[in-house]
Amino acid sequence: MKRIIDVKMDPDMKIIDLMRIYDDIHGFVASSISRGAEILREMLFNSDLRFLAFTGNIVATGLRGILAQLLDSRVFNVVITTCGAIDHDIARSLDPDGYFKGSFEADDKELHEKKIHRLGNIFIKMESYGPLIERFTYELIDELIKIKKEWGVREILREAGRKLMNIETSILGAAYRNNIPIYVPGITDGAFGTALFTKGRLTGLKIDLFKDMSELSDLVFRSKSSGALIIGGGISKHHTIWWNQFKEGLNYAVYITTAQEYDGSLSGAKTREAISWGKINIKARHEVIYSEASIVLPILAVFILYVLKDSSRS
Repeated sequence: MKRIIDVKMDPDMKIIDLMRIYDDIHGFVASSISRGAEILREMLFNSDLRFLAFTGNIVATGLRGILAQLLDSRVFNVVITTCGAIDHDIARSLDPDGYFKGSFEADDKELHEKKIHRLGNIFIKMESYGPLIERFTYELIDELIKIKKEWGVREILREAGRKLMNIETSILGAAYRNNIPIYVPGITDGAFGTALFTKGRLTGLKIDLFKDMSELSDLVFRSKSSGALIIGGGISKHHTIWWNQFKEGLNYAVYITTAQEYDGSLSGAKTREAISWGKINIKARHEVIYSEASIVLPILAVFILYVLKDSSRS
């Protein structure tokens, strides 16, 4: 056993030193952050297939820029997310001033009267969300059907990214710039998917969900080693681990979550439960970090970007 070490902070320390500090602190989430960072470091250099999975809510925050940066840096080469993430990315790309700082304690009736949506402590102008996304999607469909009638979701999202490619902090734009596929299994569960439906049925647009499944299965089966950073739960988490069970599971997995496992939910399930299903390999390196993403993701991101930069110098 290793003893606990009392630490002191150097105001000039590097991120690599901070991770050592977390390891020395050990209790309680600190050790998980340190181990998770090391797993991500190994994944970066040892896995040819690296998944970034996240829920839509964090795209409404300043974390959106970090997610785009991780894609531009090629830390990850596959994205699995939700329709909500697509909605927020489009809305914020087209109206950067539509989202602003709010409060959890706000009067929601008053916000409704002022035509403001509330997402936690983030306020969103109604005019900067649904109507904006709908117009964007309708214009996109007009372009799509001139090329062909039937599309996979990933293909549609790539075309959406093409329209946003010059926006530095756009996730769709970053994915397009780096030829990174984005898969959204629940595409109809949001404004973008609803607009695909309402305009698509009038224009004859068809969506081939099996095309995305075929692509994902090919990516997984061709990979020698796969890893994932999974932020939050729900469909993006499950879709990532689900497909990896067909190659004996992820070789590296880090979860960032606030959900608990006592209710049997997939969102709260730990990495060890995924091992029982074969979704994470029995020999994999894996860690669960219990933290809200806006706190821990910036720490992990700057660590992995430092590691990437340091490796390019050596």
